[in-house]
Amino acid sequence: MKLLLRRNQKSGGLMGNKITFTLDVRAELSEKEKEDIKKYKMGEMMLYERREMIDRGHGLLGMASRMAFKMINLTVSVDDLTKGKTIDAKDIVEMLAIEEQVKEAAQNFKAVLNAASTFGGEQVIEI
Repeated sequence: MKLLLRRNQKSGGLMGNKITFTLDVRAELSEKEKEDIKKYKMGEMMLYERREMIDRGHGLLGMASRMAFKMINLTVSVDDLTKGKTIDAKDIVEMLAIEEQVKEAAQNFKAVLNAASTFGGEQVIEI
């Protein structure tokens, strides 16, 4: 697996004076890695989540708050990583923090893929 990161910026706001920093993330996967993701149904696995919802609420109000939270919260799933995702950040510091966390999540996911590839086989570790 290779993790591809592209930093960018875009202007916005009413006067075009607000800069938003963007980070494009995507993984290049081998055919075996793609097969394992499909086989073990890992597509929806969350690799990164900016915030966690503490109180999920109840009833209609709880459902509305969960939907609103989902819309504003930043998440990166395995599917996002394989298809590519653009993440907006309000400043460079936030973008760099997100980049580091996505890198760490991708490394952890690579370890999961390595473990998945050894099922049904034998691993010999020399000590």
